[in-house]
Order: sequence, then C-alpha cells, then structure tokens
Amino acid sequence: MTPMELIGTAQVPGGQELRLFRRGRDFMILLDRNELMSSRMSGSEEALAVMSCARLAQLPAPHMLIGGYGMGFTLRSALAALGADAQVTVAELVPEIIEWARGPMVDLAAGCLDDPRVRLIEGDVVGVIAEATGTYDAILLDVDNGPDGLTRNGNDRLYSMKGLAAAKAALKPGGILAVWSAAPDNVFAKRLSAAGFSVEEIAVRARSNGKGPRHVIWFATKRG
Repeated sequence: MTPMELIGTAQVPGGQELRLFRRGRDFMILLDRNELMSSRMSGSEEALAVMSCARLAQLPAPHMLIGGYGMGFTLRSALAALGADAQVTVAELVPEIIEWARGPMVDLAAGCLDDPRVRLIEGDVVGVIAEATGTYDAILLDVDNGPDGLTRNGNDRLYSMKGLAAAKAALKPGGILAVWSAAPDNVFAKRLSAAGFSVEEIAVRARSNGKGPRHVIWFATKRG
C-alpha cells in the first residue's frame, strides 16, 4: 500500500491542529485521529449542494452562503447546479485550507475559487451570519463533523438557539439552512424546529457511488 505523506499542517483558531496527508492521488485532512474529509468520499458534501440548489431552482438569482470550504466538493457542486446570475459567498476560517486548495490540491479545486460568482471570505462564518439580515436564500454549513463543535468549541455557537436565531435572521423569507453531519442528532433536529424552521432530515451516503457510511443533512426552511 502506498504510504501516507504529511504535506501540511494548520492550527484551527481556538481549536486543534489539522494535518493534510496525501496517498497517491488521494488527500485526507485529519484532526488528531479523526478523518474530517477525504477526496475519496465526497458524495454527501456534493449532495448538500445539489439538494439545496434543487430547493432554490425557482429563484432567478439566488444568493448562497457556504460555511467551510473543506476540499471544495460543496462549492463545485453548487456552481455546477446554479445559473450565471447566482452568487456564492464562501467563508473559510483556516487560511491554510485555501492555501492547500490553491497549492497541492489545485487540480481538485478545478478553479472553483476563481469563478466570478464566488466571493471568498477568510474568516468565521459565525461573524458572516451575524452581520447579515435577510441576505441569503440558503446557508450551507459544513464546518465540523456535525452540530457538536468537534474541531473547535466555538462552532457550538452555530448550533445553539442563539446561533440558529442568527441564521434565521440572515435568511430571506422561505430561505433554507442546510446542515451537514456525520451522524444523526435528534436533539439538534428538535432545536431546529424550536428555532422556527420546518425541518427535513435526509440520510445520504458518503461516497458518490452510493456506498460508504450514512451521513445526515438537515434542510431547515425559515417559517414566517
């Protein structure tokens, strides 16, 4: 088996160290022993974008906020599904993630960060959401392994009642908050409903071929 090669490290602000590995043509980003993302498993991140875009299909010029660039699977899928008039704001907290996308993973990025529809913010999506009022048609969150603040405790602010209220305020009427998770979380699903969203929970496979572990996406539509 081809050995894993460590090609980069990054400190998550307020959190732990990320490590970027390469094995042959595959890339993996690890937090301690947890594999946060891999170029071999992109299906559920792509589904996050495709299913969100399907829910925006009737809008002429949707504006989407993506929290967490990761390896760009969600962004690339969103750009492929959205029209020329769409806007996509991407908030990425860790500068090295973007450096890796423009460096060792440039082929994987496939130029998505240079798409004219994309606005990149190198900063915390929590702050981006807090500054917005009725701005976005959809907010897609994939900044952790789910609503539990694994990579940094500060991510819990996104998933608390206060964080969900901020997301709701940042959405346009009928807007969608889509949250990716590696596992179900009944408490969080109930919290979404209590925060004033109509909630749909969908299980998706980790791999694009329909195989691999089951992940979860919550599609929470703003009521009122």
